[in-house]
Amino acid sequence: MKKTPSGTPDRQHGRAAPEYVFHTVDGVAFHERLLPLYRDHYAEMQARLKADGIEIPDFNPRLDVYFPAMRDGRLLTFIVTHGTEIVGYSNIWLTNDMHNGDFIAQEDTVFISRPHRNGVGKRLVKHILADLRERGVKRLYITPVTDLRVGKIWKRMGFRPATELMIYTFEDNAHVRTETP
Repeated sequence: MKKTPSGTPDRQHGRAAPEYVFHTVDGVAFHERLLPLYRDHYAEMQARLKADGIEIPDFNPRLDVYFPAMRDGRLLTFIVTHGTEIVGYSNIWLTNDMHNGDFIAQEDTVFISRPHRNGVGKRLVKHILADLRERGVKRLYITPVTDLRVGKIWKRMGFRPATELMIYTFEDNAHVRTETP
């Protein structure tokens, strides 16, 4: 497990509070510990999209896709710990651009639990960027969906808007679960 300390710890009741530490971990091994955060994130995203009139089904991850991708290094898992508690995570896909072959990354999710949204997400993204740079990634694509305010933070970190995310829902197929090859 690769980890990076967060810097100066907070002070709490005259003694040092636990530091935030950033790790790159085996997503399969950490799945059960991450499950509560996965569910919280999905519920927030579901509520956010519903507010825009877009209904998505309940949480039901495709572990048959995620686990093999994690095992073979196509899907990276990053976590943030505060003491022994996991307070945030990110899953990042690695692939090659189908048009020019560049080694690129696509954010699947970045999530920090509510009590820890105090700059920790920005520090997690910095950790991810450093890791991806070391791997030789040329570009990272991100999509702020759960909390649209994070787009402003990412712009200050050097991300540039390239397009607008749009969603079309096939209402008559809402009950169909599509299996990907």
